[in-house]
Amino acid sequence: MPDFPTLAKLAEDLESGRTTARKLVEACIARIADPSGEGRRTFLHVDKDAALAAADAMDGLRKVKAAPSRYAGIPVSIKDLFDIKGQVTRAGSRALDDSPPAEQDAATVARLRKAGFVVIGRTNMTEFAYSGIGINPHYGTPKGAWNRAEGHVPGGSSSGAAVSVLDGMAHGALGTDTGGSCRIPAAYNGIVGYKPTQRRVPLDGSVPLSFSLDSIGPLARSVGCCAILDAVLANEPIALLKPRPVKGMRLAVPTTIALDDLDAPVAETFERALKSLADHGAIIERIEMAEFHDIGPMNAKGGFAASESYAWHRYLITSKGDVYDPRVSVRIMRGEAQSAADYIDLLNERRSLIARVNARIASYDALVLPTTANTPPKIADLADDKAFTTQNLRALRNCTLINMIDGCAISLPAHRQGDVPVGLMLAGAGGSDRRIFELAAGMEAVIRV
Repeated sequence: MPDFPTLAKLAEDLESGRTTARKLVEACIARIADPSGEGRRTFLHVDKDAALAAADAMDGLRKVKAAPSRYAGIPVSIKDLFDIKGQVTRAGSRALDDSPPAEQDAATVARLRKAGFVVIGRTNMTEFAYSGIGINPHYGTPKGAWNRAEGHVPGGSSSGAAVSVLDGMAHGALGTDTGGSCRIPAAYNGIVGYKPTQRRVPLDGSVPLSFSLDSIGPLARSVGCCAILDAVLANEPIALLKPRPVKGMRLAVPTTIALDDLDAPVAETFERALKSLADHGAIIERIEMAEFHDIGPMNAKGGFAASESYAWHRYLITSKGDVYDPRVSVRIMRGEAQSAADYIDLLNERRSLIARVNARIASYDALVLPTTANTPPKIADLADDKAFTTQNLRALRNCTLINMIDGCAISLPAHRQGDVPVGLMLAGAGGSDRRIFELAAGMEAVIRV
């Protein structure tokens, strides 16, 4: 795969005149249209005319030193879960085909535009964001980074978001993360994905999966890129990211659940990354996290995702259930059997879980664990529902631990060049976003040696 530039490098090129927003947008549009590439499966809609007009506007503002930010004119992709004014939001489904066009941008889309980013188009995704694999029977499945001749999954649910960045069809992507939907596709494609503390980024204008767990985050090429986009999405100042030295970092590796049943390349890559961190002076402690055992029983009836998605879908699925992906509808319908008492129990159990985990990890800078238990499966191997379910749960497992504790987390590529992509996840309690970014920036180059 080509080595595309970071947002910081693109900003320098724009400021120096080495490139223009129009050239960046034209190059992305050309890559999307390349018949030998993944563009037709990655994008559900490309707004070529509007993107070129926005690029020209940003070039004009930059000429008179009025660009809204250093990053004005850089093309980004938007997951099909978000409203874009004048467009229909389908959430990767056919069930919303006849919905009216959005009257305004989602809050996060509006914030990206305010900073001058150019919306290049809407990316493919798992229908209604309901899986960590990324397969979509309605629009096709973009092939992920690994061994494209065979065709491996891109990860989900922000599948198109990751591939758009990987293949230079956009230079950053807006995704969502309910149980890993930014981090899993980042891990499977060798890029960076971030799940923020949920309360920092507004959900307004996005189709929900789980009101309790949904988080909105970026996918990009580096920790610094994700930090820039995260600041914009959270409406915070874009501050210089100062990497923390690896020496002296206090990192906890949870041995409960998170290290179970790992594919061999995942286990080997993770242990090599830990050794490199330790060699550079990080203090790494393996700890039991008994609290993680509570999460499986909490989700036994479908958890928040089933109960809250059913509440949103119950009328739509009654009238249009025949056009849903059966693998999605069957999981949504698990929410029908949950009672109000079940849901209240979930709320109370999660509140207790968060408090106990936060107390457990308070003395550490961060948790570190594999992003997924598996490497990207072949698309062809998942035609069987049982195989799909097994691999989907393995993809989601570790990331879900962090959503359930209301934490923040980043997935970094940890594999060596030419090896199967493997992600290393760095996670912390809710509200520790800045620290996670600083730690991740410090270890970014160290973990791949």
